[in-house]
Amino acid sequence: MIMTNPAEEMVDEERRREFVEVARDFAQREIAPHAAEWDREKTYPADVVKQLGELGFLGLLASEEFDGLGLDPLTYLMIMEEIAAADASVSIALSVHNSLPSYILESFGTPEQHEQWLRPMARGEVLAAFCVSEADSGSDVGSLRTRAEWNGSSWVLNGTKAWVTNGDVADLLLVMARTSDDASSRTRGLSFFMVPADTPGVEPGKAEDKMGLRASRTTQLALTNVELGPQHLIGEEGKGFRYAMEGLDRGRMGVAAQAIGIARQALEHAVKYAGERKQFEKPIKDFQGIGFMLADMATQVSAARALLHEAARAEQRGEDITMRASMAKLFASETAVFVTQRAVQIFGGYGYMRDYPVERLLRDAKVTEIYEGTSEVQRIVIARELYSSHD
Repeated sequence: MIMTNPAEEMVDEERRREFVEVARDFAQREIAPHAAEWDREKTYPADVVKQLGELGFLGLLASEEFDGLGLDPLTYLMIMEEIAAADASVSIALSVHNSLPSYILESFGTPEQHEQWLRPMARGEVLAAFCVSEADSGSDVGSLRTRAEWNGSSWVLNGTKAWVTNGDVADLLLVMARTSDDASSRTRGLSFFMVPADTPGVEPGKAEDKMGLRASRTTQLALTNVELGPQHLIGEEGKGFRYAMEGLDRGRMGVAAQAIGIARQALEHAVKYAGERKQFEKPIKDFQGIGFMLADMATQVSAARALLHEAARAEQRGEDITMRASMAKLFASETAVFVTQRAVQIFGGYGYMRDYPVERLLRDAKVTEIYEGTSEVQRIVIARELYSSHD
């Protein structure tokens, strides 16, 4: 039996509570009141992201030795839920920066790369983006066409990335490109590069006009003869796919936290409205049909959170979390869609109007079933892990 020190656990829990309370206070004071306007106007809240950086929220997972907060996975995910409950657009900007670029750079970068890029990222001085997907390469990463050719003294990148979160506001881009062809596997020969956004040949496209997350910047990214020195290659050449798969576990848990935040907010709105709205001279919460819907919504939100938190604790224990991360992402994202749909139903005609918040939450929820691996991909991963564990 592993014995733990209750005093140490209490200190950790107190520290976690303090961070989550800071996140909740900031989110409800500086983000939530403006979320609907940002959505309508497709406004990226640059000042708010800057303030979050000053609070250390762009270095939530980076180690303290690199000026990050060095938080444990559970605290990080609880913070992400608080930000997402205020505005999912802000949460995904933070989640992308904190999970994939930071994790891959810290895990596989050199000490020089840590100093040049990771430290300013953790301090909130630099915002990062993750660039893997392409128009014809989404779930099928092995089909990506962006190439990096070595000319004897530098790498030259050419290609176009799609659906890049933070695409035209990031200072630094983590770009996956093909550095060699391997007939035995399409995912071999893929490598990662750190590309400063102001490098000649880097050209973001216009911001996509999205169904939801409209305050988040999502763009294409054209790379035309982008020349990079050897110090821009992250880790070993040809190992990019493995690095991405390791980083995606964290990314998927971040999306799960986002989905839970969206669902929680929809549930809170629905409970409040059901207590205020009257039909047939009584609040609609007194009708069994409404009560059952609210009960199902609350149960699924709690179940999704429990599944995610168990995945976070497993990561803290050093266990393989691939299956747990996919389970958490799958269940939380489908919960977000389920809960927001029912919130709209409870609001009735008002739920369909933009004057009320639940239609925005429904639009924001849908993409959580798509990015960082669709629900179908998550089921493939879970099934594969089940079979491999029984071989």
